Amino acid sequence: MNDHKNTSVPLWQQLQAVAQALAQVRRGVSGTAALEAVPSSLRPGVQALLFQALRQLGRAQALRAQLASRAPAPLPDALLCTALALAWDPDNAPYEPHTLVNQAVQAAKNTRSLQMQANFLNACLRRFLRERDALVKATDHDVHAQWNHPEWWIKRLQKDHPDHWQDILLANNQAAPMTLRVNTSAISREALKTDWENHGLSSQTVGEQGLVLDQAHGVRDIPGFAEGLCSVQDAAAQCAAQMLLKDLAPASQALRVLDACAAPGGKTAHLLELLNDQSEVVALDIDPQRCERIAQNMQRIGRTAQVIAADAAQTKTWWDGQQFDAILLDAPCTASGIVRRHPDVRWLRREADIDKLAAIQKNLLKQLWPLVRPGGRLLYCTCSVFKAEGENQAKTFVEHNTNARLLPSLGHLRPQSRATSAVLTDNLPGDHDGFYYALLEKIPAS
Repeated sequence: MNDHKNTSVPLWQQLQAVAQALAQVRRGVSGTAALEAVPSSLRPGVQALLFQALRQLGRAQALRAQLASRAPAPLPDALLCTALALAWDPDNAPYEPHTLVNQAVQAAKNTRSLQMQANFLNACLRRFLRERDALVKATDHDVHAQWNHPEWWIKRLQKDHPDHWQDILLANNQAAPMTLRVNTSAISREALKTDWENHGLSSQTVGEQGLVLDQAHGVRDIPGFAEGLCSVQDAAAQCAAQMLLKDLAPASQALRVLDACAAPGGKTAHLLELLNDQSEVVALDIDPQRCERIAQNMQRIGRTAQVIAADAAQTKTWWDGQQFDAILLDAPCTASGIVRRHPDVRWLRREADIDKLAAIQKNLLKQLWPLVRPGGRLLYCTCSVFKAEGENQAKTFVEHNTNARLLPSLGHLRPQSRATSAVLTDNLPGDHDGFYYALLEKIPAS
């Protein structure tokens, strides 16, 4: 059942808002932007229902095709698919299927632009309730219904991860947990975990500094968050700063570090928590508004970074000519590894996006590599499971740069959910997103 039920707001009103958000996602608007237009009093419940609808959208679209030979206009279609996505599996429905159907029809009747479609929606959904088992069975062999991903995405995973593609898709359709990174420069993980328990928050350890909450909470309600003792960050992303700095230099040595695509600042904060006070961190992001988020994060943890709004690839516009000991390049990518947290991504992306983003990644590597001092490191990472944005990118770079050496790296981490399976072999233990890591060392000239 839905953890975000808002009994003070009629369900029809929430479904109305979900349908409007879904229609926007189908037009290419991100789920985040679509939800920002929802009144704050409605947003938690609407987000929970929208995310569930997006995770079951392939099945819903296949069912809608069984019920209506021709797709309705965008908004009534979005409302119909919302109701089907939420109601098709009674065991996982956030409300009783009959309730969802009644309230979806009510949403149509109460929306001026949908009133003419209310009878049509009612007929489709009543038929669905009567013939549910047969309709679901008729869609079972539809690849979109089975996996709730675009077909090109599924084929790409089958090619890139022939032994694990099903595990990835199953994990993608589960909600991600709330994972936080403990600022161990200020408090031990055990001490913070105990403090949480005293406040009724239970959690499990993950990785070296992570805690996974058994139940998500608003960040303001989490003891230590406002004081900078912890930050929200997935377990896979927590590996970045640790891997870049591990055994790079004695703890007492001051280092100069660049976080090249830094917003919203989680990895920048982690770097500062691991470095000594004499070290310097430069945080870049192309978006000035997102740079403000970096500054806010630094303020919360009580540390300082030099934040610059600039295109990392245009080094002449921001670089002072002084090389870095270490560079963290979390490059723009398809975000195919974090669809548990952003279920809209699978429906927003197009296969052509992979090549476009791979070209940007290649150029960033090319432009930033000269900024690494001899003997220094660059950590290339993406929150993608596609090899064109990961393994292939790093392999090509090393082949074309004789002064680059690939150090032991995590490579492709596949998304993994506690709800679907045991820990997969050659993956990190615990619950985490999909990521790719390649640690590159610049070989000094002999």
